[in-house]
Formats: sequence, C-alpha cells, structure tokens
Amino acid sequence: MSMLKLNRRGFVKLSGAAALVGLSTSAVHRPLFAADKEKEKGRVVVIGGGYGGSVAAKYIRLADPGIDVTLIEQNEHYYSCPLSNWVVAGFRDLEVQKWGYEGLKKHGIKVVHEHATEIDPAAKTVTTKGGTKFKYDRLIVSPGVAFKPVQGYDAEAEEKMPHAWNAGPQTVLLGKQLAAMRDGDPFILVAPPDPFRCPPGPYERASLVAHYLKKNKPKSKVIILDPKDKFSKMPLFQGAWTKLYGFGTDKSLIEWIPGGEGGKVTRVDAKTMTVYTDMAEYKSSCINVIPPQKANAIAELAKLTDDSGWCPINFDTLESKIHKDVHVIGDAAQATGLPKSGYAANSEAKVCAAAVVALLNGQKPGEPSFVNTCYSMLSPTFGISVAGVYKVVEGKIKEVGGGLSPADAPEFIRLQEATYNESWYQSIMADTFS
Repeated sequence: MSMLKLNRRGFVKLSGAAALVGLSTSAVHRPLFAADKEKEKGRVVVIGGGYGGSVAAKYIRLADPGIDVTLIEQNEHYYSCPLSNWVVAGFRDLEVQKWGYEGLKKHGIKVVHEHATEIDPAAKTVTTKGGTKFKYDRLIVSPGVAFKPVQGYDAEAEEKMPHAWNAGPQTVLLGKQLAAMRDGDPFILVAPPDPFRCPPGPYERASLVAHYLKKNKPKSKVIILDPKDKFSKMPLFQGAWTKLYGFGTDKSLIEWIPGGEGGKVTRVDAKTMTVYTDMAEYKSSCINVIPPQKANAIAELAKLTDDSGWCPINFDTLESKIHKDVHVIGDAAQATGLPKSGYAANSEAKVCAAAVVALLNGQKPGEPSFVNTCYSMLSPTFGISVAGVYKVVEGKIKEVGGGLSPADAPEFIRLQEATYNESWYQSIMADTFS
C-alpha cells in the first residue's frame, strides 16, 4: 500500500486539517447561520445514537442552532464497542463503556428514546414503534449493522455461542463463558467475511483472550476460523502473536485457520457446541460466532440498501443514491474506501453535518475529507495502530496520507500505543456525547 510516511505529530496536523476541510461549510458560515435565529431553517431527523448519529446531530446544532434536530435512539444508554474486547477478556468493566444522552440534549437536540420502524421518503416522515410520526426536511440514518444468516445460528444459539459484536449483555455473556471455560478447551472464534464492522476487532479479541488464557487457562488456546485469507493489520498482529503467544509453534496460544485451509464455517450446532467447516468440525465449551453483516433493518425496510446489503451513497454529501434528502453514515453506508470503524463514522458524521447545514441554507457543500484512526490491543501493554486521511478523488474515496505502527517497534513504543488507545477512547466519546 502506497501512502505518505508520517510520524504521529505529522499525522495529527494532517488529520486536523482534514477535519477542518470536512467541516469547512459550517466553519465559514457559522456566524451568518447563528445570527438569523428567527428564520425557520428546517428539520433534521437522525436515526441512531452511536458514533455516527450522535455526532451528526451535535455538529448540525453547533453549526446552525436555527435547525431543528431530533435524534431517535431506542436505547437510553449507549455501550461502546471499541474497548469492549477488554470486557470479554476480563480487564475492564462494562460500565466504563456506558454513555448517556444528557450532553446532547444540552445542545438543543430533541432525544427520543423510541424504536424507528418506518421511513417514508415520499412523505418525508419517520414513524416509531409507538406510532409517533416525525417530519423531516433532511434525514440522517446511522443504524449500524445487522447479521446475515448462518445455518444453525438462531436466537437460542446466540445465547450459547454469543457474537458480542454489539456491546452490552452479549459482551458480558461471552466474558462469563470464557471465565467458565474448561482449561484445555479451545476458545473458538468464528470470524466474519468482509465487509464488517471493525475489521481488526476479531483479531484484537483473539489476542486479549490469548493473554487471559496464558495467565488463567494455560492448557487452552484460541482457534480462529476465518473465511478470509488475509485480514486488517495482519503482519502486525501475527508478528505480535509470535512474540507474545508463540504463534507458528507447537505451543502457540493462537491458531489461525484461513479460508483456503478450511477456515470457512458452513454451519453451527449449539446443542452439541460444534462448529462445522468444509474440512473439519470443532467442539468447545466456549464458542464466539461473529456472523456476516449487513445494514441494520430500518435501512433495509426503507429500501436504502442494494444487493450488497449496504446503503449506496454519494461520497460528497453522503446522501443516498436511492432516496433524495436521506443521508446514510457509519457502518451501514457503502463508503467504499473507508473502513467500518467508530472513528470513520465520526468523520463521516461531521462531513454529513456540514453538507446538511449548507444544503438547508441554500449553500453548496464544501469538499469533504475523512479521517480514520484505529488502535488494537494485543495485551494490556501492547498496542498497534493504523491511521489514514481520505479524500474523494475522481468519484472514489482514496487514502492520501497515513500509516501503520512500525513492525519493529521497541516495547516502549507498544506501551505508548496502549496509552494512546485509552486517550483516543476518552476523547472520541467526549466528542460524541458531551
């Protein structure tokens, strides 16, 4: 992969510039918008209160307080997926991952804790499960992901072979199953095919579970059954696994079985706690199945998705290619070129907010830029990261700068990355919910 070589300070400068470009419309016109409070600017409804929706709602209000913003989110609290693998491995309490919406309300956002069940693009309304209808001039949809079927993986199987891919009760359940797992049994992790939420996530989870096993169940190991033959940050992960967990040796605590060598799972049987691939079957008392993914149900019901299961969008404004005046951001969007990550969703939300504010004020949206940073923990003191700056070039999202953690970094650098990981988390969560 060809990219600019940046040190951390250089990346921060570049990513900061990109953020300003992404928000250029709101930044330039904010005094004009804020001054004209008597004029009705329009109504924006946002579906989904995670890394994308909450940020979009907040930054629209920051840019133009004259715009009426309603955020529809069924849950009263949000549990963050980033760092939830720590909860699974027993290093972190789920309550640390819990966030509320009081901060957003202080910005004048109307927060409605109901389940959005219907979008009518013709009437420009959103209907909730309780029957309430909300009119909009612009709609932002940030619903996250849903799971595609896996043979044998039904609601009952989900409780025995938890996915823990939506932070919350499933995260705690998988952690309890790991703690109760018999020493000597493998922790079986079924990885999903591309594309899916948080590309490095399964491999970070495998790493932290291996760290837990090393200390608590030394006769056990992690087996990753993967339909893919490569994955995000693969050389960095495997290099660290070699150093920390004996990867590639007979005593390795992590065994990765790629698709070309029988890693593609065809069905599961929760009653016998068995996972089947094309070549073999695997049994354990602790199995983590992460199914294939698609855009969440509300996007599918509103016909915002195409045959891929994701929502095609125009990259300049993140407006749907299917329905006018509807924008899709975050994991559900088909933002090819950007990873499906929390930081990317945050960046998309700010670009979308700037575009929506401009459009509602009769202005032309600015040129978008996107930023992504993703940390992965391979032990409590060993971190790696990837960072990138992206722009729309000839109709495609392309990376124009960034880089990976150095493969040969000394231990103190890995420890620094681990420290940066927590700082990154606290910063992005404050940006999202304060």
